[in-house]
Amino acid sequence: MGLLDILRPYDGNSPPPADVDRHFDEVAGQVPPADLGNGIAAAFRSDATPPFGDMVSNLFGKSNPQQRAGIVEQLLRAIGPGALGSVAGGVLGRVLGGSPTAAGAAPPATITPEQASRLSPADVGAIAAHAEQHDPSIVDRAASFYAQHPTLVKSLGALALSAVLGHLRTQQR
Repeated sequence: MGLLDILRPYDGNSPPPADVDRHFDEVAGQVPPADLGNGIAAAFRSDATPPFGDMVSNLFGKSNPQQRAGIVEQLLRAIGPGALGSVAGGVLGRVLGGSPTAAGAAPPATITPEQASRLSPADVGAIAAHAEQHDPSIVDRAASFYAQHPTLVKSLGALALSAVLGHLRTQQR
């Protein structure tokens, strides 16, 4: 079955087919990571899926320690140093071991898996929502990050996978 055949049912008007997980696996293995990332970004922005912060919270909760650290790094780059003490009740400042209110304190260049493990999925969801408001391009960067982890993306469920595949369908015409 070719890529276009797999993507045919994802027209945005029909409910996701029962085999959306299998279709996602097949397509994720065939398209370039950049295209997959664009599809994930479309799912993050879709009105048919939960808000970006909720989806990142879900993914964070199912991630391994390295993946958790990776997405937190992406989010920190988007929110900038001034937000360390104000986002998610100041949890970032406490977790990162600095003064949560230090004006102009830059976030660390890397986050360790141990530091990321001190954040709850709810904290990360709040950070992601704040990051999206501060820098909407974080949606694309987070999607690119998660395109490297397609098995994890499957945890978002059928509607999100259908949105990814629907976006890819429009790009393959």
